[in-house]
Amino acid sequence: MTLFKRTLKYIATILIINILSTNTHGQNPICPPGMYIADPEAHVWEDGKIYIYGSRDESDAYWCSHKHHVLFSDDLKTWQVVEDAFASKGTNDQVSYCDHLLFAPDCAYKDGTYYLYYCSPDRKMYTEGVATSKYPTGPFTNGKHIKGAQEIDPAVLVDDDGQAYYLWGQGYPKMAKLKPNMMCIDQTTICKPLNQAGNEAFHEGSSIRKIGDWYYLVFADDSRNNRPTCLGYAISKKPMGPYEYKGVIIDNAGSDPSIWNNHGSIEAFNGQWYVFYHRSTHNSQKYRKTCLEPIQINKDGTINEVEMTSQGALSYLPAQSLIQAERACLLYGSVFIDHLINNDYPNEILTHINHNDYAAYKYLHFEKGINRFRIKTFNATGGAVELRIDSEDGKLVGTCQINPQPNNTAYQISECKVSNIKGKHALFLVFKGGSGHMFDVDYFEFLKQPL
Repeated sequence: MTLFKRTLKYIATILIINILSTNTHGQNPICPPGMYIADPEAHVWEDGKIYIYGSRDESDAYWCSHKHHVLFSDDLKTWQVVEDAFASKGTNDQVSYCDHLLFAPDCAYKDGTYYLYYCSPDRKMYTEGVATSKYPTGPFTNGKHIKGAQEIDPAVLVDDDGQAYYLWGQGYPKMAKLKPNMMCIDQTTICKPLNQAGNEAFHEGSSIRKIGDWYYLVFADDSRNNRPTCLGYAISKKPMGPYEYKGVIIDNAGSDPSIWNNHGSIEAFNGQWYVFYHRSTHNSQKYRKTCLEPIQINKDGTINEVEMTSQGALSYLPAQSLIQAERACLLYGSVFIDHLINNDYPNEILTHINHNDYAAYKYLHFEKGINRFRIKTFNATGGAVELRIDSEDGKLVGTCQINPQPNNTAYQISECKVSNIKGKHALFLVFKGGSGHMFDVDYFEFLKQPL
């Protein structure tokens, strides 16, 4: 194939990818309805935009998929999704030597080339590999097997001197230098970089960054909940350690009744550091969605633990805006977030709501004069929504009755009065009613109406 033909083919691929791009917005989660991007590795490249490379969930029957999408943004508020940036099977297949699923990836940039490091569940032969592109959103092509790394979850750091470091592994992390071609590890440099306390907390999902003189190793941490729901971290003055375990950055327990793991990274954007992580939906260990929270890097190198929020990169959610039910950052009971199957109205809802379940939204800002609450529900057999601020047993500011629907399938809009509330608060929707499923929630909002 001539250079001219190869160039035309590449331009055509770029155009197809851009046509498939879609928009989403700044609240958590940042993935659009019906799309599940997990294990987020966030990077800011030379164009100043932030890019997220992650695995893509598509089923409850298995982890991930055969495709990688890329999220990117220039403000953390409006996100675009570039679909099929890399594939191991089917259309745009770039892994000629196998058809395995694609687990968590990472991406690195050096000397004008973007390197996508990918992995699969095959530990016997073709676990990890690398593909390349001249563009941060791909397409990434010509996947090559990386010998010597026979576990999952690659992570890469290109240091200030140009030396690249490669991490991978489950149970405890492994680390090695990458050779100058960025395609092979120097197997003579393989080491175990974490101290004992870190190895005891480490589950999988390494991510590596350099901040000032400190190197940070972020990973899925199973020191709580008998599950790796936390992102823990360790720090070192040397890129290959030893790294000293420092604790937890964020814990996603409570985001779904069946939550199992966490996996993510930290990255700075416009001078502010953020932690990127995922939450499960669908009452499943899968169907995970990327979220983010601002974090503080202290002078001694430590990071304060942060909570999950609905606002993400925003300062708050305006209470008078239409707040989708899927923005809930904390769930209690049997309630969970699920995809509403409706081609005319793609959305995600709160479902399987039972008596005394609740959903929390952090944080809303209430302007003076707000006096009503409106909520859209489906499948109602009857019940009520208590509106409480700051905690599940906090101040009661209103109660909205949800009437039963004749066929239990139609939607309805219900309203109620709310008492005087002003300022920034967490909102807890506490569900009350009889036994069994009461209704599903699509969205809600607060209103100012003349008395």
